[in-house]
Amino acid sequence: MLALAHKIQDAIESGVVQDQAEVARRLGLTRARITQLMDLTLLAPEIQEEILGLESVDGVEPMSERALRHVSRTLDWGEQRRRWSTLK
Repeated sequence: MLALAHKIQDAIESGVVQDQAEVARRLGLTRARITQLMDLTLLAPEIQEEILGLESVDGVEPMSERALRHVSRTLDWGEQRRRWSTLK
């Protein structure tokens, strides 16, 4: 989901899509769901690296976006790191 969020962000920044609302329409998702995904891009860089380095097993992601919401709810990277450490 983090990789998808970065692809969405790149598409918006490059003008391929106008905004998150357009992405939601195209993907058949709610704007709220797109916002949840995009919040992952606000995680501290080293947390994002760790997440992207996790391997999926049989197509199942090793950590759900939902599990990460508690971490991404704060913009303070120090607090994110503390919250992240409780998930690992």
